[in-house]
Amino acid sequence: MRKRVLILGSTGSIGRAALEVADALRDEIEICGLAACTSWRELAEQARRCGAGAVALADPSHYEDCRSECPSGTDVLCGAEGLVELIARSEATFVLSAIVGAAGLPPTLEAIRRGVDVGLANKESLVLAGSIIMPLLREFGSRLIPVDSEHSAIFQALHSGRSTDVRRVVLTASGGPFRKWTAERIAQASLDDALRHPTWKMGAKITIDSATMANKALEVIEATHLFDLESDRIDVLVHPESIVHSMVEFNDGAIVAQLGTPDMRIPIQYAMTYPRRAAGPGERMDWRAARSLHFEPPDFERFPALRLGYEAARSGGSSGAVFNAANEAAVERFRAGEIRFGEIARLTERVLADHRVIEQPTLEQLMECDRWARDEVLVCIQR
Repeated sequence: MRKRVLILGSTGSIGRAALEVADALRDEIEICGLAACTSWRELAEQARRCGAGAVALADPSHYEDCRSECPSGTDVLCGAEGLVELIARSEATFVLSAIVGAAGLPPTLEAIRRGVDVGLANKESLVLAGSIIMPLLREFGSRLIPVDSEHSAIFQALHSGRSTDVRRVVLTASGGPFRKWTAERIAQASLDDALRHPTWKMGAKITIDSATMANKALEVIEATHLFDLESDRIDVLVHPESIVHSMVEFNDGAIVAQLGTPDMRIPIQYAMTYPRRAAGPGERMDWRAARSLHFEPPDFERFPALRLGYEAARSGGSSGAVFNAANEAAVERFRAGEIRFGEIARLTERVLADHRVIEQPTLEQLMECDRWARDEVLVCIQR
C-alpha cells in the first residue's frame, strides 16, 4: 500500500523537492493533498501534475482563481481554516509540514491530534510551541520525523546509542554569505547580499535567517524540544562545505556524524519513507574527488542572533515564541526596505528584553506572545 502524503507548503523549496522525491518513488508514495500560502497558479499546476484530491490556499483572495485552474474533482479549500480542514479531507497517512513561519503550527497540531506521522520542516512550530507539541505526540501516538538536514542528521546518529548515553550534539552551519565579513559590513548588507547563500537553495526568509544565523538559533531551540536536551549540551560549528550535517557525541567519546551532499531531497526522502531507505533522486557523494572539510566556532559578536537563540533556549517558556515572532517580523521589514540588515537582530533583542517570560504557557498564551512580539517590532521601528 502506498503512503498517502500531504505536503503543506508545496510551492516552496522543500515542497518542490518533496514532489520530486514522490515522483521518483511513485510506487511507494501517493500525493493526496497540497497546500500553499499565495502561489495559486503553481498550486493548481502541481495538483494537475500529481493528481492531488484536495488542495488548500492560505490566501483567500485568490480562492476563485485557484479553484478555476485546479482539475475537475479536486477539493479546493482556503484560509487558515482550510489548511486545518485539509488534514481531514485528504486522509493522509503522512504530513510534510513545510509552511514557513507560525502559519504552519495549526495544521501541524491537527495532524498530530489525528495520530498522523509528521515530517517537520517547519522549525517555527517547535520553537513556538514545542512544550505543547511534544506531549501531544505521546498522547496521540504520532511520530515526528525532522526534515531539516541538521536535525535529520542527529535523529539518524542517535540510532547508534541510547539517549542516556548522549553527552552533547553538534549542529553544523554553513556560515551563510557573510562568514568572512566584518561586523560593520554585515550591518549594511543589502537584500541581494543576504539572499546569496553559498551552499543551499532555499526560500527568501530562511536564506536571510541563515545570513543572520537566526536559522541556527531556531535550530538550537528546536533541538532542545526534539531531543530533550538542555541548551548547554547543544553546540554549533561553522562548516562551510555543508557535508557533515550534524554530529552526536556519546559518553564514551565516540562521535557519530551523518554526511552527504547538500541536497535537501535526501532528508526529505528519509522522513517520507522512514524507516526504509530507498534508492531516490538525491545527489550522491563522489568520494574519488579530492576535498577538505573545515570547522570553526561561530562568532557571537558578528552574529548576535545566535546568541539570542541560546538565551531564549535557556529562558524557556514563552521565550522561543517571542524570539521567533520578533525575528520573523523584523525580516519582513528588512525585505520591505524599512530597516537595515543589522537591525534585524537588534530589534529581536529589544523585544526579548521587554518580554516577561511565561514559564508554562498555554497554546493561547503562546499565540498571544506571538502577536505581541510582532506588534512590538513595529512599535520599536516607529520609535
